[in-house]
Amino acid sequence: MDSEKLAQEIQAVLEDKKGVDIELMDLRERSTFTDFFLVVTGTSTTHVSALAEEVDRFAHQKGHPILGMEGNRESQWVLVDLADVIVHVFLAETRELYNLDKLWSRETLLLNRQQSETDDAPDEGGQEPS
Repeated sequence: MDSEKLAQEIQAVLEDKKGVDIELMDLRERSTFTDFFLVVTGTSTTHVSALAEEVDRFAHQKGHPILGMEGNRESQWVLVDLADVIVHVFLAETRELYNLDKLWSRETLLLNRQQSETDDAPDEGGQEPS
């Protein structure tokens, strides 16, 4: 499975499990250590742990190896490393503190780029939005 498809499927898993404020970042042209970051917020330490465990379960089900999982004990930030895709699961306060979303430029955010492309598309009358 290619890395973009894997990232999108994990994104869907996180959405199904009620992950909040999911950001999918395309780092292929900006990083040598991974292709994608997925950043998601859990609503409690239990939710953070459950989201990370669901990513782990999904990866094993698909036969995709997990290189590492860090942070389970604290469950304020769990990192799941699938090599080409790295998933960061945060509590809201911890996500705000580390601010990974702002570390990378807005051009890396696939969800925002797709939304922006939709917003910038001409309306049915052929007019560009103002």
